[in-house]
Amino acid sequence: MSLSTVLLGRLTNDFEAGRDDARAPAMEAYMRDRFPFLGLSATARRSAARAALTGLPKPTEAELAEIVRGCWARDEREYQQFACDYLVAHRTVPGAGFLDVAEELITTKSWWDTVDPLATRFVGGLVRRHPALVTRMDEWSGSGELWLIRTAILHQLHYGASTDTARLFDYCTRQAAHQDFFVRKAIGWALRHYARTDPEAVRAYLASHAAALSPLSKREASKHL
Repeated sequence: MSLSTVLLGRLTNDFEAGRDDARAPAMEAYMRDRFPFLGLSATARRSAARAALTGLPKPTEAELAEIVRGCWARDEREYQQFACDYLVAHRTVPGAGFLDVAEELITTKSWWDTVDPLATRFVGGLVRRHPALVTRMDEWSGSGELWLIRTAILHQLHYGASTDTARLFDYCTRQAAHQDFFVRKAIGWALRHYARTDPEAVRAYLASHAAALSPLSKREASKHL
């Protein structure tokens, strides 16, 4: 039996055992009723996942893709959330070509709870290990797909002093007039986080782009300046 079959079978059994139908409606409402939930808290979900993973080997790149796609095919949101955790835990397994899988996940069943960990904890690391992928980030930053834009803006979130400052600022400027909340919030979040590394650069950027940036982006970016 394949690793994917074993893991998804175990995960289904353990998740179903913890199903809480009384809790699920509030979780669904919090996500604006975009996805059905089993009603598992984050703690319960991760505990069930640890049990399901016990004794299983590290996945190959092909197995990793099969497992996360299998989770994305399930209805309940906890499976996609598990897939994000699983990808982050095995983020050094895949090569550059796995960015296509990540794009598939980012643009399918999209919402902040999956896109943000994929952007900041998985895609960012993949690009860092395979610098040629930065050209894909350039493409995503100008995409018509808001979740790819958000990912491009956020992928350097944990780079610290290794941040390509010019690229970060360019992405923010490119989408400064975007009307969507999640893009505007991403700009502010990325700038605020980078301000921990270089507050003067962020202050200078905000001053020179004050007219272009939305009030939300400016407010978020300057919170700790």
